[in-house]
Amino acid sequence: MRAKPTLATNRKEAAMPEIIEITDFLAPELDIYARFTEVQLLNRHEPEKGIFIAESPKVIERALNAGCVPISFLVEQRQVESQEQERLFRRGNVPVYTAPFHVLTQLTGFALTRGMLCAMRRPKQPSVGEICAGARRIAVLENVVNPTNVGAIFRSAAALNVDGVLLTQACSDPLYRRAIRVSMGTVFQIPWTFLDKQFSWPLQGIAHLRELGFQTVAMALREDSLRVDDSRLVDAPRLAIVLGTEGDGLACETIAACDYTVCIPMSHGVDSLNVAAASSVAFWQLCGRK
Repeated sequence: MRAKPTLATNRKEAAMPEIIEITDFLAPELDIYARFTEVQLLNRHEPEKGIFIAESPKVIERALNAGCVPISFLVEQRQVESQEQERLFRRGNVPVYTAPFHVLTQLTGFALTRGMLCAMRRPKQPSVGEICAGARRIAVLENVVNPTNVGAIFRSAAALNVDGVLLTQACSDPLYRRAIRVSMGTVFQIPWTFLDKQFSWPLQGIAHLRELGFQTVAMALREDSLRVDDSRLVDAPRLAIVLGTEGDGLACETIAACDYTVCIPMSHGVDSLNVAAASSVAFWQLCGRK
């Protein structure tokens, strides 16, 4: 491993961080990117020390714009002096590690990162009250365990005017690498948090949402369900749209506790949509269009 001159040599701009070249895939500087598991990064025992990995310049920029604090960058050697990368490096005086392509391709999924990774501190989670304050439409995810689905739901939420997302404790973490990647970094644009442990889900959690002024909408295929385009829903001042886990959907107890049960009409004998696809339809219809 060796240091290279900074990119700001002989410039008047603010000094750039030192560029450190890595030639060995087993170098300890790569542990956080190559050998730490998602559980190790999350650090449930000391969440204030938790870390996540953002992939690709666009996603990293969205995280930086949201106030996330970088720990280090990892960049493919041939891209280290591109204008796009350099602009991001100026956002913080942190180490920038670089390695040749043959070293970095040993990282799982590196081809999807557009040549750049960034390790960042996990931001402090807001409270449920902070997420709901002033919100007109929120999404509630019940036990959605697939990071791809979580990321896709966040992307739809950002695109279709959802004001915030709440997740039950069993949901996949929105800051898992795959969830961040699939969301295209919109997990940094939509306020979100996990539902408080002191409010057991669903009964106490739904009661708390009602106290905060929300009518709750259970997305489920039932004979007595309202159509998703029902005017009572579209005109409601505040809605919490509750989406269930892959396969089984919402728990019966959750459906019974919600104010409405709502379905997306199906045709051609299709019984349901994937939860991420269903979220897009529900958000489009219920969250208004600008």
